[in-house]
Order: sequence, then C-alpha cells, then structure tokens
Amino acid sequence: MRRVLILALALPALAACQPQQPAAKADFHTDLPMTEYMGHVVDPAAFMYWRGSGYEITEAGERDLSPTTDEGWDVLVTGASILIEAGNTLQLPHRAREPIADWNRFSKAMSDQAWIARAAAEKRDKQAVFDEGGKLYQTCVACHDQFVIDPEMQATGPAKADPLPSMPAK
Repeated sequence: MRRVLILALALPALAACQPQQPAAKADFHTDLPMTEYMGHVVDPAAFMYWRGSGYEITEAGERDLSPTTDEGWDVLVTGASILIEAGNTLQLPHRAREPIADWNRFSKAMSDQAWIARAAAEKRDKQAVFDEGGKLYQTCVACHDQFVIDPEMQATGPAKADPLPSMPAK
C-alpha cells in the first residue's frame, strides 16, 4: 500500500519533468485592409457606444439619447467590449503600422479607455458614459491624426480646391 501511495504521489512530479510540447503557432488572418477593419469592426462598435449618450437638440426640443432598457444598456456594453478586443487585435503582427510603438500605444489606449467606458455603461451612469465616450473619441482622433491625416497631408498636400462651395451669382 505504501509503495502504491509513493508511486501515486511521484507520477505527477515525473510527468512535470517530461519535455513540454511546443504550443501550436497561432495563425491570424490579418489581410483585411485597415479601411475595412475600421469600417466593419471599430467604427460600428464605437457608434454602438456613442449613440447611447448625450442629448439631441432640435427645434422640437431636447431628447436624451441614453438607453432606457437593459437591452439598450447592453448595446453600449457590447460596443465597448468590441473596442477592447479591437485594440488588442490592432497590435497583431502584420496589422500594426509603423512606427509600431506609437501604433501599439494608441491601440492599447483605445482598449484601456474602452474598459473604462464599458464600466460606465455597466453602472448605467449617463454622465460617465458621456464623459468616457468623449475620452474614447479623443483617443481615436489622436491616432487618426498621426496615422491617417498627417500621412495623407504629406502625400497629397493641403486641399487644392476651395473648401467652400461657390456662391451663385445674383
């Protein structure tokens, strides 16, 4: 009996000494163009969140855009959750843009801010949803400034046409 007990205790230790099999290498599909990734993943998720905050002011009056049902609040939580994971996937090899350190910093900032925004939605805190949604927007703007607007300006220069439409002659 004692030998069986010693053997039973020793087997896990022996198993731990066996060479470990290398983990299978992850195989990511990162060929989706960034414009499509943003247009089909990031933008819809952001708008799921942003559409549930603030007020709409029209001639007819003011309308609170905050959710009024559990399902409505869940839409905000879902949008923020997608943004958390989108920030992670933006850092995958072959998806990140140069300079990678800046790209990853913005991607992580989006995930971090989306966590905070998600918590505000889970608490059903209208003001915090509005405030954190604004901070999330600023994170997006800062990234777009460096990775979209500045490169486009360098490649094409400032707009060549008059940005205002011409007025018809009287």
